[in-house]
Amino acid sequence: MSSSPISHTDFVIEEVKESSINLISELVELTFNIVQGGASVGFMEDLTIEQAKRFWTEVLNKVKQQKTILIIAKDAFTHRIAGTVQLQIDLPSNQTHRADVAKMLVHTDFRRMGIAQNLLQHIENIAIDLNKTLLVLDTVTDSPAYIMYQKCGWTIVGDIPNYALFPNGTLCSTTYFYKSLSIKA
Repeated sequence: MSSSPISHTDFVIEEVKESSINLISELVELTFNIVQGGASVGFMEDLTIEQAKRFWTEVLNKVKQQKTILIIAKDAFTHRIAGTVQLQIDLPSNQTHRADVAKMLVHTDFRRMGIAQNLLQHIENIAIDLNKTLLVLDTVTDSPAYIMYQKCGWTIVGDIPNYALFPNGTLCSTTYFYKSLSIKA
């Protein structure tokens, strides 16, 4: 695929409802791009295609079971997946008012175009439509995502040192955030 950055900002955000071999392949490519870029998103440098396919197949099974909502941003010209985020809604019965935001991934070719902010706004709107009043997420402390979540009105709960590993095996701190949502009347 392309290795030079894309210069336009036209993209479409859509909710994924069904799995396909092509969709999984594109999500696997996105995952490899993120991991090779050094992001701590749950995978190590030795990630295999099979591991990434298994991960996305499990996510898409949860989508089918209505336990997770998956949205993607696609480049309007090439139709490549530029980014994705999940809303995990399958929580215990005493937490039905909230959801977890997970796996915000934006391909390196599409960074700094507002895609992450747009994905986040869309997932927040979906959460409101589902009557969720609280969202929670975590990200690497002081990362670009950390700064973006603050700009988007998320509140820092705190940092946990040495919480996770970067793909190369070095430890990183994680910051937890929350955002209170207003339900539509």
